[in-house]
Amino acid sequence: MVRGFTLIELLIVLAVIAALLAIVTPIALNAVAQAKATQVASNLRNIKSAIESYVMITRGASGLQNQASLNDSHVLVSQGYLTKTAGLADYKVQATVATPTINATITYTGGVDISKLINILPEATGSNTEVTYSFSIPIWW
Repeated sequence: MVRGFTLIELLIVLAVIAALLAIVTPIALNAVAQAKATQVASNLRNIKSAIESYVMITRGASGLQNQASLNDSHVLVSQGYLTKTAGLADYKVQATVATPTINATITYTGGVDISKLINILPEATGSNTEVTYSFSIPIWW
């Protein structure tokens, strides 16, 4: 006689799998959103560092005045302050000279959970579709 699983046993296994999926899915989605926010915060800090290096070395903000995407032709990428990576075009940079400082703004137009991003980078502002990170660089020269 061939023995197999009864219908009740199969239904119990399916119910257990469904319960596990109901618990694990929100946790996994939250982890993905947290990782994205961490990546964006890290990118904003790295771009800020690149802008500061560029301004200190060139002693000015020429090439940063127009809000432009960080693509291959952008001065920060073409002069080696930033490396071209996937998603870099979602960031825009603008800087203006307002003696005795240079005011810079980085705008991110990709999707990110703003509340998670602000927990990591409190200086960031905006919404889930557009994040702004502004800072000033003192002119010392």
